[in-house]
Amino acid sequence: MIDHVRDLASVRDATDRLLTAAAKLNNDSTAEPSRLPGWTRGHVLAHIARNADALVNVLAGRPMYVSGDARDNDIERDAPRPLTEQLDDVRESAERFEAAGTIPSDWSRTVELRNGVTDSASRVPFRRWVEVELHHVDLGVGYELEDLSEEFTQREINFLADRFRHAKGQPAVAIRQDDGRTLFTGAIEGATLEQIKSGFETPVDITVTGRQADLLGWLSGRRDGSGLTAEGGLLPSLPPL
Repeated sequence: MIDHVRDLASVRDATDRLLTAAAKLNNDSTAEPSRLPGWTRGHVLAHIARNADALVNVLAGRPMYVSGDARDNDIERDAPRPLTEQLDDVRESAERFEAAGTIPSDWSRTVELRNGVTDSASRVPFRRWVEVELHHVDLGVGYELEDLSEEFTQREINFLADRFRHAKGQPAVAIRQDDGRTLFTGAIEGATLEQIKSGFETPVDITVTGRQADLLGWLSGRRDGSGLTAEGGLLPSLPPL
């Protein structure tokens, strides 16, 4: 069962780590390329701030963004700012998100995110946690996927494996983990989500094994999968997030 209160606390801790790391940058290094193609570190920081406000909108029942173009324009507008403004914005927008998370509400309700995607309100804090942690890695300041907590890494692997189930053009993939658990993703047929989560054995095309950090890197599009082993075929290229 999702514990949104605990996840909100994890978001706060992750934000503090990110702010501490980003404070060691300067205006020149903020303008340097991040690990995300076409984005500077300033773009990443601007996105983190605007995402917090967007998720406040989601929790309030408003559209996440006015439009895709407005989202992109806001990031481009904010990316060149001095580091002190970037840090203040990340901090203040994080405080707005945390405040929205303390408003009494029905956390079992369904909310709408981008592109018609829906989810339980209770998962929104975890989605924010993902944004903060993975984009901290994207800054390229010494924080790596290996530094993420085991709990976070496993939950995000589970989430992404579910997300790519039945993805068009994908083979059926079994992900064999170090702890003996198996997750299924890709074109898995003949099983309900509940059966898959309970370890339902279903025919697969490719079996993937490797370290948790490398599995997360592959699933999140942050590593090419060269650290993984694929049996039965080539490691598939997953759709963009």
